[in-house]
Amino acid sequence: MELKLSSPVLHIEHLDFHFPTHSVFQGFNLQCGPGINWLRGANGAGKTTLLKLAGGALLPARGAIRLDDIDSDCMPLAYRAQAFYCGGDLPALPWLQVHEFLDLHLALYPGCDQSLLNDELSAFALTSTLQQSITALSLGQHKKLQLALALALPVRLLLIDEPFNGLDASAMAYLRQRLAEPSRLARQCIVLTSHLTPDVPLAATVEI
Repeated sequence: MELKLSSPVLHIEHLDFHFPTHSVFQGFNLQCGPGINWLRGANGAGKTTLLKLAGGALLPARGAIRLDDIDSDCMPLAYRAQAFYCGGDLPALPWLQVHEFLDLHLALYPGCDQSLLNDELSAFALTSTLQQSITALSLGQHKKLQLALALALPVRLLLIDEPFNGLDASAMAYLRQRLAEPSRLARQCIVLTSHLTPDVPLAATVEI
């Protein structure tokens, strides 16, 4: 499928989702355009759940999730090729080394520039970890590894859950700089949650 060159827009329409113990969303609607959209809400409001739904990690009971005209239900592979969810979850493949974990993502996103990813790994001081087991990384290093992928992958929808948690001051400053780049703001729809004020140019603030 040829990529559209228009600014990306995420559409969530009439969304229902529930866990066995409680309902999270009923008839929920949201539209996010290009740039950084700050998703806010109380603990337990469903912010992380919404990002996982938009990233394809969870499936709604009802409703539609689209990126431009790519429907996540009708065209799941095409949708996921244009979306990346960056959360705090540890990788589900503990036997991998760091470089193998990265190679797996490069295979899923074939348009990724390896040199750009290398630059991000260097900026987050992760180059020396490439031959280590993924389980040997600290929580902060796990966060930086996922952020390096988030900044390097050529996706149009970037979903980032609490990006500043666990980062040192220099890493936070670098992340804010990279997220605020005008070229990125024009080509990506970025939805992030953060208990901290993001201190980046915001396209919208959404309360749920």
